[in-house]
Amino acid sequence: MKALITGASSGIGRDMARYLAKLGYDLVIVARRKELLEELKKELSTNIKMECLDLANQENCIQLFETNKDIDILINNAGFGDFGRFDQTDLTKELAMIDTNIRATHILSKFYVTEMKKKNNGHILNVASIAGFMSGPLMATYYATKNYVVSLSKAINKELKKDKSKVSVSVLCPGPVNTNFDKVANVHFSLKGLSSEYVAKYAIDKMLNNQKVIIPGNMMKLIYLGNKLSPACLSLEIAYHSQKRKQT
Repeated sequence: MKALITGASSGIGRDMARYLAKLGYDLVIVARRKELLEELKKELSTNIKMECLDLANQENCIQLFETNKDIDILINNAGFGDFGRFDQTDLTKELAMIDTNIRATHILSKFYVTEMKKKNNGHILNVASIAGFMSGPLMATYYATKNYVVSLSKAINKELKKDKSKVSVSVLCPGPVNTNFDKVANVHFSLKGLSSEYVAKYAIDKMLNNQKVIIPGNMMKLIYLGNKLSPACLSLEIAYHSQKRKQT
């Protein structure tokens, strides 16, 4: 059995690699930072293949699939965020975010769903966020990218169910997690984050049990429910004040 994990050099992706290695999976670990992948490879006692690629580049996504078609689990974890008013944030960074969070996830999901359907077996785990269920003033682009990931994952699953396929697509929607995300996004979380080790194990266990929408932590489950029950205008107001408290 073999799993491919993008964004595997740190945080949730790294801890997913550790947990899957303990379960006996061979791994393809993907990230831009070669030195961090090498450190992870030395740590794990399973067969490891490293792919040092920037998945914001479409050709790199295609290359990754073409050289690693025989995969049982795909985890689309690569991604990042940014904080600030939409008219003040950096366009170049936002477009790279869209390419990483959306385009790479879309391309790899499409290729591997097609390949897995041939075998009628496989799991895909797309890492989104609790942000994927709402709009996020002051992190508008990030929230929008995660909305896309949630919507895409749920729609693919409905198609697979209609086809009576054994391929499963899960979407992970955590709240704050103790990773390097806040540094890259220039924010400070107002809520205490879960450990990436806990979120990684929780997500993989639920994915292997074919759970489609995975929300770790009771607080995030309550926030998810509250957002569903709240009028859109109230949700936006709450989101704005919540985001404003994150400013570093």
